[in-house]
Amino acid sequence: MEALTAQSPPWPKGGSRVVIYSHDTFGLGHLRRSRAIANAIVEECPDTSVVIISGSPVIGNFEFGSGVDYIRIPGVTKLPDGDYRSLNLNVELDEAVGFREALILQAVKSFRPDVFIVDKEPTGFRGEVIPALEYLQRAGCRLVLGIRDVMDEPALLVPEWERKEARQALIRYYDEVWVYGLKDVYEPLAALNLPPEIEQRITYTGYLRREVPATPSLVRYPKITKQPFILVTTGGGGDGDDLIDWVISAYEADQSPEMPAVILFGPFVNRDQRRSFMERISRQPKLDAMSFDTKIEHLMEKATAIVAMGGYNTFCEILSFDKRALIVPRTRPRLEQHIRAVEAERLGLVSMLSDYTEARTPERMASALRNLSTQPRPSEVTVPGLLDGLDRVQERLKALTQPRAYMPASEAAE
Repeated sequence: MEALTAQSPPWPKGGSRVVIYSHDTFGLGHLRRSRAIANAIVEECPDTSVVIISGSPVIGNFEFGSGVDYIRIPGVTKLPDGDYRSLNLNVELDEAVGFREALILQAVKSFRPDVFIVDKEPTGFRGEVIPALEYLQRAGCRLVLGIRDVMDEPALLVPEWERKEARQALIRYYDEVWVYGLKDVYEPLAALNLPPEIEQRITYTGYLRREVPATPSLVRYPKITKQPFILVTTGGGGDGDDLIDWVISAYEADQSPEMPAVILFGPFVNRDQRRSFMERISRQPKLDAMSFDTKIEHLMEKATAIVAMGGYNTFCEILSFDKRALIVPRTRPRLEQHIRAVEAERLGLVSMLSDYTEARTPERMASALRNLSTQPRPSEVTVPGLLDGLDRVQERLKALTQPRAYMPASEAAE
């Protein structure tokens, strides 16, 4: 695929239309990535309209740029055993998926996008996006699969994609694949043995740079944030209990870290677990906590260092705000975070602490927190194109939205 040059034609006038599908069955990752891309698109071209289709129950808490709106489809949630159920509706999962599928198809038929970007899952949740792909392909819409830098270890990714028939869908439907990372860091689809013509459709964009929102956060920050502090964040918080417990235990140890810390729970933390954590935090003068901040970028910019599980969005923010960071990756049910942390530490961008091979003791965490103050910043490492992700996305959108015929709905339905 040829990169755009300085002589490339400008973004076409007339108001292009983009739909981003983000299934969001768990956490905030897909939604926050889709939001960053949507806002970057309308910032580059104000007459573009972007609709995000998402099942996230908290999508309404976020601000979007002018020209961006969203459709909230009924949510589903992941159970402890790995299965799923309808989040709010009292219906069987199959019926909920059928309802979501119908809403997605009707949305794209009505909005008639020029480009349809599917986040991570080529077939959507349980195949729900396939009818929309079929319709849009016939209608002449350009179809893009956007995936993060790391999906999972090959031993799990390959059988998962075969079970979902995702590889076949990628080959059949998608005009382009955007990997929101760098090939020199990781190749998330390398194990799938894709045909050469499909490999040529892949663009490694670099990571998606984040900016501090123009408007201030309405959340009241603890007094600790008026001095150098460590921000501890687990994203949505639904699977961050172990990290929070480990950090608190470090401050409960005899040789606790000198720098205080603020723990950001996230909207999906278990209420009973949060109450237990707050009881322990209240006894530590160097600790405080917050529930949730949709404009976490403000807090990250204020922080001296960051401790996180290393999900994709948090990693982008660590790079964007040039923060010293300790990554404590989760290893279940996926090794995605662990793989990213290993590669980032190899490049010297972060340090990593894992319970994958060593004991999870308070002393290990306390020592790692103390070492943060002397750790190099990401900017001290030169990685070409590291944060060019949004620029590359804007370039590819320009190429894909050049004037072209859009098939009438009556013909596309045939």
